[in-house]
Amino acid sequence: MIVIRLSAVLFIASMVDSASSAVERPNIVFILADDLGYMDVNAFASRITGEGKEKMFLETPNIDKLAAGGLSFSQAYAYQLCSPTRASLLTGRDAPAIGVTTATPGSARSFYSKNEKPPAGYMGQDALYWGDPIETPQALLNGSTLLALPAGHEGDGGEDAFTFAEALPAYRSAFIGKWHLGGHGAVGYQPKDQGFEEIAYFDAGGSPFRNWRGLWDRKQKYYPEMPQDDLRIGKSGEATGEDYLTDDLTVQADRFIRLHHETKPDQPFLLYFCQFAVHSPFQAKQEDIDYFAKKPTRGWNGHQDPVYAGMVRSLDDSVGKIMATLDELEIADNTLVVFMSDNGGIGYILEPGDTPVTNNAPLKGGKAMMYEGGIRVPLIFRWPGAIPAGSWSDVPVGASDLFPTLVEVGGIDTVELAKEHHIDGSSLKPLFNDPENSKKGYNRDTFIWHYPFNVKPLDPKNGFALTPHSAIRKGDFKLIYDWNGSVSLYDIRNDVSEQNDLSELKPSVTRELFGELNDWLDENVATKYMPALNPDYDADKEPRVRPFVDLRRHFLGADRAIRSTQDDARFEILLQSE
Repeated sequence: MIVIRLSAVLFIASMVDSASSAVERPNIVFILADDLGYMDVNAFASRITGEGKEKMFLETPNIDKLAAGGLSFSQAYAYQLCSPTRASLLTGRDAPAIGVTTATPGSARSFYSKNEKPPAGYMGQDALYWGDPIETPQALLNGSTLLALPAGHEGDGGEDAFTFAEALPAYRSAFIGKWHLGGHGAVGYQPKDQGFEEIAYFDAGGSPFRNWRGLWDRKQKYYPEMPQDDLRIGKSGEATGEDYLTDDLTVQADRFIRLHHETKPDQPFLLYFCQFAVHSPFQAKQEDIDYFAKKPTRGWNGHQDPVYAGMVRSLDDSVGKIMATLDELEIADNTLVVFMSDNGGIGYILEPGDTPVTNNAPLKGGKAMMYEGGIRVPLIFRWPGAIPAGSWSDVPVGASDLFPTLVEVGGIDTVELAKEHHIDGSSLKPLFNDPENSKKGYNRDTFIWHYPFNVKPLDPKNGFALTPHSAIRKGDFKLIYDWNGSVSLYDIRNDVSEQNDLSELKPSVTRELFGELNDWLDENVATKYMPALNPDYDADKEPRVRPFVDLRRHFLGADRAIRSTQDDARFEILLQSE
């Protein structure tokens, strides 16, 4: 049963009706890339290194042109993985507070997909115990995560995410591409259930770039016990004649813009366009592979994979095609274009000696990590006449800021909206013409991340599989809390590569940020989304130099120690099933 929020509908409608008719609502095109690293975009790589683009291996002329025509953020933060970022930017909420703490493969199961009644305190879309197969001893067991953004259904515990599409009823809002917030095909949790018109989409973390349509259109359930008649994993949309996914989705987006302009020119549109590029599987067009394999600058900054380079080129071509269409239709001046990546580049390795497909240096680490290489992403806004061309902002901003920004651009008073809906982010619109934030129109200085999982990528700090991590950046300092028993403190503005751990040199700052981070987690994140002590952990078999220690117990007291599995029925299910 869907909870109908009549009061919210009337509230938004009144705000739209009261908005000044003189306020022009621009069209909005939000292009979200998948796994595109900060250093994968030439404009950002040049900004941070001072190197000329002609020296670089990857090529992004269209994204660079977008940056040259608008405002780029040099310190924009996503989350460490795609689903948390997508949940946050859609709703303006901090992802851990929603319960979306990781991105899951299709093999991850929820209570809903197994048609099981959740234990007390859990929701239907909460994950059953899931995790990577890791041989290294684990002192902690993984916390949980939501597999779907709450949509007001009976199993959602009274929660119903409010997206920017729902907040902008005057717009025709359409969705194309990667969803990955719908419980892997669960009925009632797909784009149309969150305010979007579905053009073509797939509710998964990755997709083949060739021969994908059968997967997207599949109706047969992967799990017979799933309590629905058929699978709602996606739809491939109308045929385009393209056999490469990035090109196909671009044609779908182009068609939507053209048809809307032709049939409803007086209504603003919002296109949320989520490409699967450059997520695995790594598949590019052969002509691009051949070109990059012979390129003389191959190897610059560790960028040397011609397949990956070809995928980046196709993504860049897509951006160029969309921009050309806006120009052709003469609507570019009345269209806000946003470009962003959902997390850092895949700069990690799974085994010693591996060669990653990209390199985020001078940023440390990559996707799945709290280091800058995992969470710092390219972010660009272009809106001719409203945003000065070629401007840069060094102000740190976050994923949850996208919701209030788009809503405010769409003519909604976010201050009034926040009285009805919780918003963690802050609008970036004041920075459009004040990128240095000299007028203090943007009021955030603290950002928090939380990842309660042991995962296979190797931590560059110790060479072992990643353990649960949380992090906080406040001002220039960033503290990373490894729940396995260590903290690191970095001065990000002066040490972007996170080479100098200041935790022992600045103990007061370390203690303050550790306390603030854990206070926020305890206040905002449900216990089920925290890691727990592993009752089978044998400290004598610990290969890490630093042994496990419960820093929460040590610094915050016994009443705030890391939880035990005995306090959570979900772990009873796990331990009984082993």
